[in-house]
Amino acid sequence: MTTEKNDATQLQLADFLPYKLSILANRISYAIAEAYSSRFHLTIPAWRVMAVLGLEDNLTAADLVSRTAMDKVAISRAVASLLEMECIHRELDPDDRRRSLLTLTPKGRDIYQRIIPLARCYEQDLLNQLSEDDQRALKQITNKLMKRVQQWEKHNVNPASLQETQDV
Repeated sequence: MTTEKNDATQLQLADFLPYKLSILANRISYAIAEAYSSRFHLTIPAWRVMAVLGLEDNLTAADLVSRTAMDKVAISRAVASLLEMECIHRELDPDDRRRSLLTLTPKGRDIYQRIIPLARCYEQDLLNQLSEDDQRALKQITNKLMKRVQQWEKHNVNPASLQETQDV
């Protein structure tokens, strides 16, 4: 005997947006990582830290957590690895000696500059699969979704609890 389940209690992962976006992002990250990991001995988290520091110097580990959406442990490991590889430099914040500021070293900046074209090639190949209208729509949609998730975070919103109050 089979039991019918309603859509609210079933989850078809292949059609579940968060799952699809996560899998897509992971597959893209792993593909790009294959192009740089063996050559530069970087992990995906280490590259993400470098990518952020490549755009803005003098960031704290907390800044990196915020900008990458990675957890503190992953950031800590990536920072330790990059310090050991001499790709980043850490110094105490002169305004708050409890904080450390991280910047790319010349070696780190060189690696960053060499990986960017590789990453751009992957991005361009993906974008080439879309029409210009689709590219604009994708940008608008991802921006809209990012804004909503940021609202969840900023206002501590739980969409599941909102749904529960509507069901009552």
